[in-house]
Amino acid sequence: MTARRVVARTVRPLVTLAGLAALWWGIARLGGVPPYLLPSPDAVMRTMWMQRGLLADAAGTTLLETVLGLGLGMLGGAALALAMTASGVVRRWMMPLVLFSQAVPVFALAPLLVLWFGFGIASKVVMAVLVIFFPITSSFFDGLRRTPPDWLDLARTMGAAPWRVLVYVRLPAALPAFGSGLRVATAIAPIGAVVGEWVGASSGLGFLMQTANTRFETDLMFAALLVLATMTVLLWWGVDRLLARLLYWVPDSVVD
Repeated sequence: MTARRVVARTVRPLVTLAGLAALWWGIARLGGVPPYLLPSPDAVMRTMWMQRGLLADAAGTTLLETVLGLGLGMLGGAALALAMTASGVVRRWMMPLVLFSQAVPVFALAPLLVLWFGFGIASKVVMAVLVIFFPITSSFFDGLRRTPPDWLDLARTMGAAPWRVLVYVRLPAALPAFGSGLRVATAIAPIGAVVGEWVGASSGLGFLMQTANTRFETDLMFAALLVLATMTVLLWWGVDRLLARLLYWVPDSVVD
């Protein structure tokens, strides 16, 4: 990657953030909006510093729920995609269930999951798994099905067993698609954790935002929201960089 591209990738987000912060400050300070509806950026920054310990503890809880849900959802989705590729029977039986998992809104399932798994971390992890399961499974399964036909013909001509074709031909060809699904899953996994915390929890950023909302502590709500957004962006960036290193054969135009 050239120095110009590194500078451009660094400067563009900073300029965008500065523009959004300036717009936010202008609306809050000059637009006549009451602070309890829209606190100014400097007020939110002060609250974030004063409540840094509380925000750090809540962010740690939400991050743990997100990472566990992401890991379990990734493993489960990848395993199901491989099984549906290897077996037509599994595909015919499981594909409707995969689609059904997205037909029911996650908000509707949240109270049931809290009832079944309790107010602890388990219900939030399950919620995150449900949110990311479909993008992981569908992207990986699509990548496995779109293996170049010439590769498959060559493997069969050389007498490769079906399981060898799956492991040594289809799987490497599908990893870029799996990476794309994992990037999407990383960005949306915190949604499941936060929704679960809204419904029933004793810690986490979602619980903190809900508590602040009942007390009209809008500045604390915004501070928790900014921490959540920052955490999600950093998590996505870390996964993106890891995939860029692991999928080294993918062109830079796709990975970067």
